Amino acid sequence: MALRRGLSSRWRGFLGRWSQDIAIDLGTANTLVYVRGRGIVVREPSVVARDKVSGAVLAIGEEAKAMLGRTPPGIDAIRPLKDGVIADFDVAEEMLRYFIHRVHRRRAFVHPTVAIGIPSGVTEVERRAVRDATLRAGAREALLIEEPMAAAIGAGLPVSSPTGSMVVDIGGGTSEVAVIALNGVVAGRSVRVAGDEIDEAIVSYMHYEFDLAIGIRMAEHIKLAIGSAYPMDEEERVTIARGRDLVSGLPRSVEVSEAQIREGIVEPLRGIVEAIKATLEETPAELSADVMERGIVLTGGGALLRGIDRMLKEEMQMPVRAAEDPMSCVVIGAGRALEQMDKFAEAFEPVG
Repeated sequence: MALRRGLSSRWRGFLGRWSQDIAIDLGTANTLVYVRGRGIVVREPSVVARDKVSGAVLAIGEEAKAMLGRTPPGIDAIRPLKDGVIADFDVAEEMLRYFIHRVHRRRAFVHPTVAIGIPSGVTEVERRAVRDATLRAGAREALLIEEPMAAAIGAGLPVSSPTGSMVVDIGGGTSEVAVIALNGVVAGRSVRVAGDEIDEAIVSYMHYEFDLAIGIRMAEHIKLAIGSAYPMDEEERVTIARGRDLVSGLPRSVEVSEAQIREGIVEPLRGIVEAIKATLEETPAELSADVMERGIVLTGGGALLRGIDRMLKEEMQMPVRAAEDPMSCVVIGAGRALEQMDKFAEAFEPVG
């Protein structure tokens, strides 16, 4: 069935000559922007700082992230997305407007078409919220593409082929699991277990094992420094965790090991494993054989967790590898789909 469009392909092509159409990976943790013909031009945290009284936006991106957990009473530093969907519509709109204008200001007299990635498990209301926020932020047209499809295109998987490919996109708010063939998702799962839940698991672990209260930024630092999903061959690593002693209320530092953090993040990793197994159980036999032979491709920031490929390989008994640039796959895939609309038209959701 032909995909319905808000604009005809001829009219879109005419307007495209006068605008810089863009793709956006509007992530819970980070926002990436891809400009047609230029590639990725923005990679910033999805954080906005605003005045509590006036509502005025004070900072967006890296500058705002630096304020998380450190703001005075009159300022909020917030993430407008939670679990991959918009939690604060007005702030998300402001953030989108900032990024769109930042890359499109030279040709502002023609608004851009914006391709934007969304989790596959969101509701129709949540999809409409993303589309409406994108249009109100300055887009001429908002085209939605599900993140696992965009990730597969960005990772270079043969999504148009009848051969089955499996992608696992582990982002900040959601993990997207999908088996793709003939430009469609044949079987899939979207679970709200991803990088944020891993950070929260580290916060809980430090609380219960060390009587130490730490913030999300410290948990993220620990994850990046010594986080792993599988015992590694090299010498055990350690790092220093700094926070507030839950007994004395005073600042305290403790040394924490890689093995301890691995123990602390077992539960969220188990949730991702279960989503993969459930997807494989729903996959037709012929495509399952393809996946067994070709293996699983990991994308998203979670693919950078040390040993996660080895852990999944042992759990699934099949090849597992990370994409070449896992954190960029969704935005690259959305951008390529926008650039090659004739080839990837079916990847976008119908408008209407």
